[in-house]
Amino acid sequence: MFRRNLLLILATTTALGALALSAARARDVPKIATGFVANILCSETFVSGQQPDRIFRETTAAMPGVSLITWAMDYHVDRARKETTVTLLGLGRSHAVYREGLGCYLDHGSAVADISVPSIDVRSSQALLPDIAGPSVVTSANPQLAAALDRAFAEPEQPPKRATKAIVVLRDGRVVAERYAEGYGIDTPILGFSATKSVISALTGILVRKGALTLDQSAPVAAWQGADDPRRAITVDHLLRHTAGLALGSSLQASLGSVFEPVNRMKFMESDMAAFAESVQLETLPGSHWNYNDGNTVILSHLVRDAAGGKAADMLRFAQTELFAPLGMRNVTIELDAAGNAEGSSQMLATARDWARFGQLYLNDGVAGGKRILPEGWVKYSASPTSNAWVGMGAGFWTNLGDSFGANYRSQHGWPRDAFFAKGTMGQYVIIIPSEKLVIVRLGRSPNGPPEADGVFRLVADVVAATGDKAKLARSK
Repeated sequence: MFRRNLLLILATTTALGALALSAARARDVPKIATGFVANILCSETFVSGQQPDRIFRETTAAMPGVSLITWAMDYHVDRARKETTVTLLGLGRSHAVYREGLGCYLDHGSAVADISVPSIDVRSSQALLPDIAGPSVVTSANPQLAAALDRAFAEPEQPPKRATKAIVVLRDGRVVAERYAEGYGIDTPILGFSATKSVISALTGILVRKGALTLDQSAPVAAWQGADDPRRAITVDHLLRHTAGLALGSSLQASLGSVFEPVNRMKFMESDMAAFAESVQLETLPGSHWNYNDGNTVILSHLVRDAAGGKAADMLRFAQTELFAPLGMRNVTIELDAAGNAEGSSQMLATARDWARFGQLYLNDGVAGGKRILPEGWVKYSASPTSNAWVGMGAGFWTNLGDSFGANYRSQHGWPRDAFFAKGTMGQYVIIIPSEKLVIVRLGRSPNGPPEADGVFRLVADVVAATGDKAKLARSK
């Protein structure tokens, strides 16, 4: 009887605790939903130069479930002060602020780090990577490739829309085709969302090459260094592969339902995202389970900042001198939170050509102009499959290698087996295909959900068919 009563009490208290937690998270929903929209509106208005009404309409349409609350959202863009404000029925209010050279951050009313923008002029720096194209948009003379881009930009007869913004195709290090939506061009910075994670992975790799970070030893997070703290077992490799085990929930899909995840409290309600992520306890043993969440990369971004010198300006200077300038990435903005930590999980904007240059570094095995940027073996490591990652994920990149559901599904739909890629929500891709000497960049505002909603499966298959050696041979006859 006692045992049965004890179990009943435990079950009841657990249920009540879960209910209380759900209620607490429900209170966060208005703030998280408005924060997501406010940050994007700010970034794409003041960094990308786009129209706020278009940004709001396309972003909310691309997120499953958000249409249920869009009618209750109101937004205001102050062009003079370069700020955006989004409200939801007066229950949630989020405010994003633009700073020249730094992009936007969410202002939660706390102290904001004073950050000096590095004086390095990346645009005038001599790139090690050979130029990938001239000053004009490259129109393909290959009718098969041109038709592939036609299909990628065409909207389906029935909604949802794909809202493709830019496609760049590199073969053998040169742009062989590119196209842009109205209002976009070769100089338009475009938000990469979670493709940003792959850039943080590259910066981590550079620090590994320099000996400032190691993959398989305890990650140097100050909050985890207690003698009996089980988080000391978390390594940089765990953070790159999303196997750290922190109780942050999942970031696998941007939708209305995802606002309940603790990781989104970190992103849209905390001034110091890294401090929040580093304070979370373990849910599973490090290395034992795969769970994709943005907190892992926010922590990595903090480690990069510390290893680069400790200040936000040090981190930005390091990224510019060690990665962006050598690759000729001349129009890049990495956004920071109010505390000065890079929001490396989702907030980098770059032109489609710059995203392509980043992909070319990986196609070149981490070398640019004869100089090794990434450690030897880093590209192979990045594409190596992570155990139990059903979507097909490596270390900082998604991958078609291995026997995951995702890798098999993509291969069945025309992707070569050696493909690996940076991926961001709502249809952002930097796809590297070594066997085809290809880099394919596709950026847009497509709905999350149906596998082919963004058209990228067909795009990859079409580009491979149009540019491969067999296609060249056929055209020469």
